[in-house]
Amino acid sequence: MSKNTIKTFVLLAALGALIMGIGSFWGPSGLTLGLIIAIALCGGSYWFSDTIAIKAARAVPVSEAEMPEYYRIVRDLTQRAGMPMPKLYVTPDHQPNAFATGRNPEHAAVAVTQGILELCTWDELQGVLAHEISHVGNRDILIGSVAAAVAMAITFAARMLMWGSLFFGGSRDNDRGGNPIGLIAMMILAPIAAFMLQMALSRSREYEADRSGARLLGDGEPLARALAKLDAGARRIPMNVNPAQATAYIVNPFSGRQVQFANMFMSHPPIDDRIRRLREREWAQ
Repeated sequence: MSKNTIKTFVLLAALGALIMGIGSFWGPSGLTLGLIIAIALCGGSYWFSDTIAIKAARAVPVSEAEMPEYYRIVRDLTQRAGMPMPKLYVTPDHQPNAFATGRNPEHAAVAVTQGILELCTWDELQGVLAHEISHVGNRDILIGSVAAAVAMAITFAARMLMWGSLFFGGSRDNDRGGNPIGLIAMMILAPIAAFMLQMALSRSREYEADRSGARLLGDGEPLARALAKLDAGARRIPMNVNPAQATAYIVNPFSGRQVQFANMFMSHPPIDDRIRRLREREWAQ
């Protein structure tokens, strides 16, 4: 069993436990409804993750005749990795960035922005695409999709709890002896905890994809140079991205925005640290 499969089971177990806790405020009927919603969200995120991400990014498919070098690089990388060829897309965004999506290597897609095609050399793009192919090979998209579903389900359940308690009150047991402070804490802290969990998982996946991509190429320098360019470009050029999809990109698409407690809610590792690890050849150890 792979490490990401274990993480997925842990996430699903945590989701089920939290939904049970939230549902208990309404008794058995609330618990049943919460579990149905959680299963639907996780299943939909898993089975339709590629379609959701591609449509959200307004990505369009490109043919080999249109972009032969793009196809050549990805075909070479997938053959090295022993993986099937993914579908290739380009998004109209001017921010230099890229992402991979799909529930497994047989149903994968890779997308690059128009901005990255204008900014990076093909050698640097090879480093970026090796990183994205590694995400697919490591099955990071499965864990990322489930983590996103967990965050959405917890947030949705917490909102249900809030509105339900306001308009209908809690269960009879809670009316007799419920803890309103605990109820408020659950409504506020549960979505924050889910979001932070999603961010932490994203950071660990980026480090691993950097390592795997460098090993696939046998060189970390192309990706290191590309990351420096992408970070600078993302800070200059804004991009409209659904926050739930931001963790899929190779660099944080919100890098240019000023956010309080930025380190706590950072969806990607620090670029300087990623570049340092690549240039110090940690991936070769």
